[in-house]
Amino acid sequence: MPWYREGLRFTCTRCGNCCTGEPGYVWVNEDELATLADYLRQPVQEVTARYVRSVRGQLSLRERPNGECVFWDRAAGCTVYAALPTQCRPWPFWASNTTTPDDWERTKEICPGAGHGELFSEKEVTRRVNLLVI
Repeated sequence: MPWYREGLRFTCTRCGNCCTGEPGYVWVNEDELATLADYLRQPVQEVTARYVRSVRGQLSLRERPNGECVFWDRAAGCTVYAALPTQCRPWPFWASNTTTPDDWERTKEICPGAGHGELFSEKEVTRRVNLLVI
C-alpha cells in the first residue's frame, strides 16, 4: 500500500515549472506526434522537423537553449496543453515525485499546485504514475 493512501492534492497553476528549467527530455512516439500535428494543423513531417530531436534513437521534444520546452510560452503557458504527450499528462504524479513523502515534499517546493486543489485518490495517483511505467 502506498504512503499516499489518503490521496494527494493537485491543481495545475500553469506556472510552467514543469516545462522549464534544467535541460531534459520529453519523449514522444509516432501517435503523439500525429496528435500534436492534428492539434497544430500541420503535417506530421513539419511538426517532426520543427519540434522534435532524435536522442539515442528515440524522439524528444526540442528545448530552447534555456531549457524551456519548445511549446512553452511565458504569456500563454503550454501552447499544446490539449494535446499533451503522455509523459506530460500525469505530472506531478510521476514515480520520482511520489515514491516517498520526501519526494512529494520536494515536488511541492517546485510545483505551486502540488498539495493544493483537487484531491486525487490513491487509485488515481497510482494510475497516473503507471502511465509512464514501461
